[in-house]
Amino acid sequence: MRKLLLASLAIGFCAFNCTYAQNLESIDGKTLFGDMSARHIGPALMSGRINDMENHPTNSRIIYAGTAGGGVWKSNDSGTTFNPIFDDYCQSIGAVALDPNDPDNTIYVGTGETWTRNSVSVGDGLYKSVDGGANWTKLGFDNSERIANIIVNPNNSKEVYVAVLGALWGDSDERGVYKSNDAGTTWEKLLYVNEKTGCADLAIDPSNPNILYASMWEFRRTGWSFESGGANSALYKSIDAGKTWNKIHNGFPEGKLGRLAIAVAPSNPNVLYTVIEAEKQERKGLYRSNDAGASWEQLNNDFGITVRPFYFSRIVVDPRNEDVVVKGGLSGSISRDGGKTFKNLGNMHSDIHDMVFSIKDSDIMYVGTDGGVYRSWDGGTNMEIVENLPLSQFYQISLDDAEPYNIYGGLQDNGSWWGPSSSPGGVQARDWNSVGAGDGFRVLKHPTKNIIYSEMQGAENVWRIDVDRNLTKTIQPLPSSEVSDLRWNWNAPMAISEHQPDRFYMGSQYLHKSEDMGNSWSIISPDLTTNDESKQNQEDSGGLSMDNSGAENHTTIFTIAESTLDEKVIWVGTDDGNVQVTQDGGKTWENTVANIPGLPANTWCYHIEASTFNAGTAYAVFDGHTMNDKNPYAYKTTDYGKTWASVISDDVVGFARNIQEDYVNPDLLYLGTEFGLYITMDGGKNWEKFTNNMPSVAVHFIDLQKRTNDLVMGTHGRGIIIIDDISPLRDINNDVLNKNVHFFNTAETVINETGGFSGSFGGETQFVGNNKTKDVQIKYYLKKRHTFGKMTMEIQDMEGNLIAELGPGKSKGINIVNWNYTRKQPKVATGKTFSFGGFTSPQVPEGTYKAVLKKGKETFEHTFNLVYDKKSPLTSQDRTLKNSTTMQLYDMTQELAYLVYEVDEILNNAESNGDTKTVSKLNGLKETLVITTGDNYVGSAEPQLREKMADLYSKLATSYDKPSNAELENLKVIATRFTKAKDEFAKMKAKYFKKQPLELKSFETFLESK
Repeated sequence: MRKLLLASLAIGFCAFNCTYAQNLESIDGKTLFGDMSARHIGPALMSGRINDMENHPTNSRIIYAGTAGGGVWKSNDSGTTFNPIFDDYCQSIGAVALDPNDPDNTIYVGTGETWTRNSVSVGDGLYKSVDGGANWTKLGFDNSERIANIIVNPNNSKEVYVAVLGALWGDSDERGVYKSNDAGTTWEKLLYVNEKTGCADLAIDPSNPNILYASMWEFRRTGWSFESGGANSALYKSIDAGKTWNKIHNGFPEGKLGRLAIAVAPSNPNVLYTVIEAEKQERKGLYRSNDAGASWEQLNNDFGITVRPFYFSRIVVDPRNEDVVVKGGLSGSISRDGGKTFKNLGNMHSDIHDMVFSIKDSDIMYVGTDGGVYRSWDGGTNMEIVENLPLSQFYQISLDDAEPYNIYGGLQDNGSWWGPSSSPGGVQARDWNSVGAGDGFRVLKHPTKNIIYSEMQGAENVWRIDVDRNLTKTIQPLPSSEVSDLRWNWNAPMAISEHQPDRFYMGSQYLHKSEDMGNSWSIISPDLTTNDESKQNQEDSGGLSMDNSGAENHTTIFTIAESTLDEKVIWVGTDDGNVQVTQDGGKTWENTVANIPGLPANTWCYHIEASTFNAGTAYAVFDGHTMNDKNPYAYKTTDYGKTWASVISDDVVGFARNIQEDYVNPDLLYLGTEFGLYITMDGGKNWEKFTNNMPSVAVHFIDLQKRTNDLVMGTHGRGIIIIDDISPLRDINNDVLNKNVHFFNTAETVINETGGFSGSFGGETQFVGNNKTKDVQIKYYLKKRHTFGKMTMEIQDMEGNLIAELGPGKSKGINIVNWNYTRKQPKVATGKTFSFGGFTSPQVPEGTYKAVLKKGKETFEHTFNLVYDKKSPLTSQDRTLKNSTTMQLYDMTQELAYLVYEVDEILNNAESNGDTKTVSKLNGLKETLVITTGDNYVGSAEPQLREKMADLYSKLATSYDKPSNAELENLKVIATRFTKAKDEFAKMKAKYFKKQPLELKSFETFLESK
């Protein structure tokens, strides 16, 4: 019995703790982060890379775009606008397919981009939706990395084929052609060659679904090389639904083959096209078969057809005309004579990856490029960009301290830019400013001068831009008689000193320092890399098609971090795995990588973050995916690298690229991974993924704006994403988690009095980034969701007078309630038309206010301050006059409303009693008080007292300024007229009440009524 009693007590104690005791390990991120949400500001001006375009088989208005790093987007209006439908999952997309038998509901998405450049992300499998993209189920292929194509049998929805390209950076056996006979529940591998050869393209004969064509491609990329082609690349055909396969090479080039595309002409399936990457240059190009692959003829060897096969291999045939063929390439090529001759598609962003024809009109085309989606209405002669796809792919970002602060960054194949974090009307395309060409990487603002540094790939050009004078100078370090060869990473590192504003760093294999903004340079290190010569043969890179763009440059410095606490402490990380530190400004260096436990050799050091709390503390992030290692690695040292400890837990999914330490709480860290943002509040013991309006996109760089506490992310596929004011996260600990209610500190809020004209033209179809709110944000944590009893929130002044009533958040976790520091709108007199001026809410003056949260029987209070902008031209006397005059009109507006209410009540009573004389007099008075004829669009009705009063009130309440002399004179006129009306009514009312008493609401009751 005693054992049973003890057991019962233990169970009860556990239940109590499980219910009421919370800690960082037990609460999930979605609940904890609550109302904290990310906002997206683009840009969409330059958009981003598209991997796959698909159209609906029966509805010409529906188009899908599978993007390189920004997820899946759907258009319901023929490409005018697109919306994302896949944000919760991997954002690198290889293929999108609709079930032709159920295209409105059944959608397949294969993840992992298939244009295998050095900066591609990775996929994590195959997904399916049966409700048009509202919900998704994963169907496996977790290790596929890249899915090139998906085909649903048009005669049988249960038969689904998947072409798996497979791993780019290493061997894998999850490659080839797979088939499901049960709509994706189970899979059978139909065609497999080896661990290095995947299926790059797959096609089906629309007239006979048993006939399939598969392009198998042997390829491999490393951090320092790329190999396209080999003895195992081949084009296969099956005539028995994939059971058996045969090569169809009659007429093909001899020797090794590289990437091959395959396309079947829908109007004549005997006509096939392929583009072949071959050993001999003259044998590369476009081939055509007129007998379903039995024989082939080479038709075209133009540069536009053969350039960069690994990046451009898509062929699309007009569904109505077998002789109209489009091929991806630098500019995109179209043939109207069956492939004999080609011309470029119309002017658009270079690098064309996929094309689709409209199902109804072949003059309408949709084209996916490195710069977004384009449409043509005239068969490809002219192109127009889709303006609302914010798919920009940032490599790095930085911030300044302007108001609002600006964001600087470089984009994949789209140059370098800077733009505001907020802008009147929202952040639009026109707000972004170009400061570089080519592939953009780091962009840095000089700390004290209006100077911007930017660069293009491989430090080919590094620019110093004098913004005020619009002057640009190239400043990159160059070879000299002492150092004849400099190795620059594709993404060459730059850094600015916080100690010496004109000091500027760059990294080749050496650390370069300039004290004069790049006019002159000195080398302050030996070669800090492994200098492994076997990784320095980029001139041989490419395989069958040489491709030495600089993207594979290796054994280079990749990240530089000067300590903000000690200018002599500088950290350097290299792409071949070294972590070097100097404590004497570069005189001596120590490689600390041997002190890092559990880190595979030569793993790319992607980012080093120098702590702002201690000069010997730093964080290092390592990216192993170019060695086929997708594990996350991040470490911390507190002793200049003598020892390192991992700060990664099992919670983190996806290899990491960046880490940001909070400036106030050293245990608060932000980690950018290939699948989104992770946050820890306990120094790395537990991590939570942030998913509130934050897609699972690759976060390449994170910065924290010190003044605003905004976390700013440069993503590789969804542009700039900001989490405004992360300061509540600094307070989160186990004590806070176990409070029923915890208010977070509210920083002083500047009352916004600005106004202007931003214009909204273009916003109908363009992407417009959301602005940061200028409201007061009252933030609090609830231990449990409020479900029973009343819960209210009031804003009061410090005397307890009610200012506003707000709807409180009731969810478990962080709640955010916005208040725009205004009182409620005045009660306005009822008339025939609206009085739009009366819809204005007056701002409260600066001062201390309190939020009063009533939760059941408990009351919680939180004070905060409102302040005026220090740049305001108004004096305290001006403020007093403005506020008193505004509130005088506010009160008059409500008094007039009550007066009209009284008039209407007596009128109704007089009419029911047949008192025509009183009715006539009261109507005559009312016609001077409010408009009594017309409708809400009357232009000829004479404004009456209500309109004149409300309009003046609105002018004063919405103006930053004190009332002008003209406005004060106008107020006298209105007040005199109002006094006269009140006196006139008082006499009528007294006379009427003598013969007919009437019960009316009090003024206070009237104001509270709806």
